[in-house]
Amino acid sequence: MAGVKAFLPWLAVLAVVLLLSALRLRPLAMVVSLTWLAWCVWTWVRPARRRGP
Repeated sequence: MAGVKAFLPWLAVLAVVLLLSALRLRPLAMVVSLTWLAWCVWTWVRPARRRGP
């Protein structure tokens, strides 16, 4: 069940993008998807946080 929880944010963003697209708000859907992509890339490439002594 822990593996399913990892996909919930992805599914939520997908649902929002599909809903916005269905409501003909495609520019807003594109902004949401690009923001999500940028956040995912940032969390993947950001430098590791160094812990103090």
